[in-house]
Amino acid sequence: MTSQDSAVHVKMMPELQKNSVRIKNPTRVEEILCGLIKGGAVKLQIITDFDMTLSRFSYEGKRCPTCHNVIDNCKLVSDECRKKLLQLKEKYYAIEIDPLLTVEEKFPHMEEWYTKSHSLLVEQALPKDKLREIVAESDVMLKEGYEKFFDRLQQHSVPVFIFSAGIGDVLEEIIRQAGVYYPNVKVVSNFMDFDDNGVLKGFKGELIHVFNKHDGALKNTEYFSELKDNSNIILLGDSQGDLRMADGVANVEHILKIGYLNDRVDELLEKYMDSYDIVLVKEETLEVANSILQKIL
Repeated sequence: MTSQDSAVHVKMMPELQKNSVRIKNPTRVEEILCGLIKGGAVKLQIITDFDMTLSRFSYEGKRCPTCHNVIDNCKLVSDECRKKLLQLKEKYYAIEIDPLLTVEEKFPHMEEWYTKSHSLLVEQALPKDKLREIVAESDVMLKEGYEKFFDRLQQHSVPVFIFSAGIGDVLEEIIRQAGVYYPNVKVVSNFMDFDDNGVLKGFKGELIHVFNKHDGALKNTEYFSELKDNSNIILLGDSQGDLRMADGVANVEHILKIGYLNDRVDELLEKYMDSYDIVLVKEETLEVANSILQKIL
């Protein structure tokens, strides 16, 4: 393929002309896209967040649950516990998206939030064998176009690394029930730890929250080193913390960062446009990613 053939013009892609799409530097995006197309399937890997990135932020005007919310809202959690979890969310979510605080300032608050929430869930003694039912009864939804997204990546054996600050067991159950938990998908998240009776007793390993994904990425260098030829990356996220998810990849040739901006658009748009190559404002589909994959694969 000559460079002439692989030239991509942002203006030529109808999916990038939608009102929800914001691109600060179209020339740079065109350059990255050309590199991704030239590399093809063999060089590509996907690194993506889950909650509000692959899953929907809202549907028909109603907020959709995150992996944590799926558990928080289930009928096995007492009203008292749900109330406490909601109070924690109201306090700490405001800190998480506060544009005036640095990531470093938010860090200890996120740790505190997750630790307190997880302790409350452990008190509920949740049974492992109810997880399937809990997910099936929840309002969680994947973004429109998810089948095409996962199917195409599976067909071309493109590795998909889902890196989530959510609850891994719930996340895996969501994609399993959606029929897209393929062998090319690896999930790194907060996994529940169950006792011999299958009752929740804690969480495994080190806590992953929104802003320590850099450390988590570095802990997965072994996974990434096995993919050393997959030097082209499409990264999908919805927070500033997600920008660090590819930090474990040693040899990045081309990386395209696509950011979903779901909330507080007026305050955060500029910041997102400075850090993500493509920003999708209140966008509940995977249309942009799918249109790019179609060109690469």
